[in-house]
Amino acid sequence: MRKLFSWLRPPPGAEAASLYGALVGAARDPHWYREGKVPDTLDGRFGVLSTLVALAVLRLERGEEDAVRGSVALTEAFIADMDAQMREEGFDAGLGKQVRSMVGALAARVDRWRFAEEEEVDADQWREAARWSVFRDTQPDEGALTYVSEQLRRFAERIDGEPDANLLRGEL
Repeated sequence: MRKLFSWLRPPPGAEAASLYGALVGAARDPHWYREGKVPDTLDGRFGVLSTLVALAVLRLERGEEDAVRGSVALTEAFIADMDAQMREEGFDAGLGKQVRSMVGALAARVDRWRFAEEEEVDADQWREAARWSVFRDTQPDEGALTYVSEQLRRFAERIDGEPDANLLRGEL
């Protein structure tokens, strides 16, 4: 009987669709790839998107009850999108393993940024979190790393200042 009515529920992550859409839009902004010199590849775009999602998840976790629930919905929206993107790219074989890997990558970023957002963390630790989260195995030049690190700091400060309801509506 439960399955019979499952179509009445919104799909996973639907509650955070506006926020997720806004984060996707922010991750597509050309400044990451021009001024920040993030490689305009699947890995580079994934690095930017998953980093912005991780920062938004952490912000929502610090909010009221609806925001905390929104952090779960945002994660579900990310998973659903990654699943859809992988299917679109033709990764049907081993899809579950690939999506689990992407979810693990998001969780690792959430953990890394949780530490980087602590008040006693210095600028070098923040920069290292930015390098690890966005560039992963490539070593960006200093100017690119400084740019990306500062843009992520501004993004985190901006969403910290937003009321929960605005953030959940995708008003970045």
